[in-house]
Amino acid sequence: MIALALLLLVLPRDALGTYGSWGAFRDPSPLRCFAIAEPVERNRRGQPFASIANWPGQGIRNQLHIRLSRARAANARVTLAIGERRFELRAGDADAWAPDSRTDAAVVAAMREGRSMSVETIAANGAAFADSYALKGAATAIDAAALGCAGR
Repeated sequence: MIALALLLLVLPRDALGTYGSWGAFRDPSPLRCFAIAEPVERNRRGQPFASIANWPGQGIRNQLHIRLSRARAANARVTLAIGERRFELRAGDADAWAPDSRTDAAVVAAMREGRSMSVETIAANGAAFADSYALKGAATAIDAAALGCAGR
């Protein structure tokens, strides 16, 4: 969380709070509010994260975005696991998203009840990998982000 916090300090944004391993922030232009966390294992390459964002100007609420710790293989599926729930995500080279707003809502509901989540796929080199996240504080950070953009 320290590296992510340092990166976020460089950019103009308002800190809304830190809750467990999750932080909540507001960017003024374009307006967006988001909850964000780094994977539990900190020695990952790149700057992986999981975030849930609100974009009031686009009418988007609780949108999932995952930055993977490695580039994935071209045809590899990306699966988000929270407890017994599994969600197949849409993915680019190193980013993944829920395929639609209904899945975003289901992911956030599962996050509220879960203790941890993992994002699993196959790296470009053919090795399987997973990025794991603690969910303690996630619900509160998601709520803080939603309130940060409420009425705007």
